[in-house]
Amino acid sequence: MRAQVSFDCATSGIQQHRFTGPFLHDVLVSAGPAFDPARRKDRLRFLIAVRGADGHRALLSWAEIDPDFGRAQVLLAVTIDGTPLDRAGPQLVLPQDRCGARYISGIEAIRVDGGYTGWA
Repeated sequence: MRAQVSFDCATSGIQQHRFTGPFLHDVLVSAGPAFDPARRKDRLRFLIAVRGADGHRALLSWAEIDPDFGRAQVLLAVTIDGTPLDRAGPQLVLPQDRCGARYISGIEAIRVDGGYTGWA
């Protein structure tokens, strides 16, 4: 997937870049999240936590990226402006976000979790 994006960065103003990489949804589905087929809409209770090498973190819901619901085309970018991100590591890219706060660089970990405690 290729995305031409523009977002506002708090430290350096408006940024415009071209990213390429797979959709986050496709990568996570291939990892086989443990959705319970016996529970109707089980995948809607899952959260996705992303952590970058610099400690920056972002949280998304599965419903946000699921094609049956929010359909956000979130990328796990492997290039920026034609330059591979091999050394820096992949970057989370949310083309629909006006602000770049959830663009996570140098991803170290992605956690998909539906086991958080519910409300009392």
